Amino acid sequence: MIHYEMTKTAQLAVVRGLAELTRGTAVTVNSVLPGPTLSEGVKNVLTFVAAHAQQTREQVEKEFFRSARPTSLLQRLAATEEIANMVTFLASPLASATNGTAVRVDGGVVRTIV
Repeated sequence: MIHYEMTKTAQLAVVRGLAELTRGTAVTVNSVLPGPTLSEGVKNVLTFVAAHAQQTREQVEKEFFRSARPTSLLQRLAATEEIANMVTFLASPLASATNGTAVRVDGGVVRTIV
């Protein structure tokens, strides 16, 4: 998925650059990096796969995390509202010291110490 990784890296560079342009102002610029999310499109795909595999949507989701996202600490798809909650927080005065960074809302999929 080189194309995805390249565009994500570009997005992070743009966010940092815009944050630098607004240095010393009350404007903050951040990037939200959602992980596996139960959007309408994902619901449709899960329903389609489940029907063809003669399984429930929940079984397909569980297998996805077992085989494709074993590092997930959440072990479920995030609700779109959970992603929106982070965006709301970052856009609020409560996050005024968070600037020029990438914030993961990925359920712990990415393993990092930093």
